[in-house]
Amino acid sequence: MTRTHAAIETSELRKRLRHAIDERRKHTAAHRAVLDAAAAAYTELLEMTATPLVQKLANALRAEGHNFTVFTPNGGLRMALAKSADDFIEFALDTSQDEPFAALRVNRTRGRRVVQHERPVKGRTPVERLTEDDVLQALLDEIVPFVER
Repeated sequence: MTRTHAAIETSELRKRLRHAIDERRKHTAAHRAVLDAAAAAYTELLEMTATPLVQKLANALRAEGHNFTVFTPNGGLRMALAKSADDFIEFALDTSQDEPFAALRVNRTRGRRVVQHERPVKGRTPVERLTEDDVLQALLDEIVPFVER
């Protein structure tokens, strides 16, 4: 089998290269706008919905004899078991996919073993469409293993 020299003209190659670069720039700019909008919606979700809800949940858990502490580090929210800072549920904005989503990161210890997982608050629902009920249900789903010990 013999190979022939590339038949494409240099001008055509450069034209297609410029087009590919321009398309990528447009895609990157659009994706950046999506990420910025999701970050703004996530900040609003934390401030207006998740933080007050988590504080109420922690108070209700304390009343039931389960001592949890709420932390609000810069741009985040974490509810940790008071007797072990390694046992916690925290909110995060997952931007690893094309469509960003709010997620819960869960860290639980069983003796020396650490069980970690991450899950969306509600499927791939966009952050701006999450409701208080969505957040509460996700928290309730994840809190049960902490309190059933």
